[in-house]
Amino acid sequence: MNLRRQTKEKLVWLASHRCKHRHLYIEHLSCYEKENETEIERLGFLDIEASNLDADFGIVLSYCIKPLDQPSLQRLITPKELASKDLDKALMIDCIADMRKFDRLVTYYGTGFDIPFVRTRAMLHKLDFPVFREIKHTDVYYWVRNKLRLHRKRLEVVCDFLGIPAKGHPMIPPIWTAALTGNKKALNYILVHNLEDVESLQEVYKRMLEFTANRAVTI
Repeated sequence: MNLRRQTKEKLVWLASHRCKHRHLYIEHLSCYEKENETEIERLGFLDIEASNLDADFGIVLSYCIKPLDQPSLQRLITPKELASKDLDKALMIDCIADMRKFDRLVTYYGTGFDIPFVRTRAMLHKLDFPVFREIKHTDVYYWVRNKLRLHRKRLEVVCDFLGIPAKGHPMIPPIWTAALTGNKKALNYILVHNLEDVESLQEVYKRMLEFTANRAVTI
């Protein structure tokens, strides 16, 4: 449960009612969640595309967050933004707002790349990035690493093994370079690549879910 999204009345109720262990719910939210499992968790599959592997050198070119079995929320940087001094600031504002629409974000190696990259860019732009325990996080990469024995752990390798269609628009370095000049065709290619990744991620998540526990890890 995300306390920042609750009404005043709900917070007062959580602070004045106890679970079967005699804990106040607001002090032990896990008890409340276990006793109210009928609440539907808002799940979003997140992937970003960036101009560099390091966020102090690179920027976010696009992001997609796909609600489970629904169309993606998406944003692509514009040529005008690329030419401005703020670069990806407006895109980051939108990304953070969309992230907060979900209780749990699912990524593929987001622990090592997507989440820290977005956090770093947010801090650079002095934006209000979600704090510890505000949004849960599931990294499917670690499910694959711990539960399967594959020669490589890249998402496209996992998709190929599981028979999941993926990467109709693979990463091609010259396209990423062209995108940085504001080339609209290259930018649109990157967005399609991004959308394909979240579609693939959702399907891998579904196939792997029965083999592991979806723990309450925070972003």
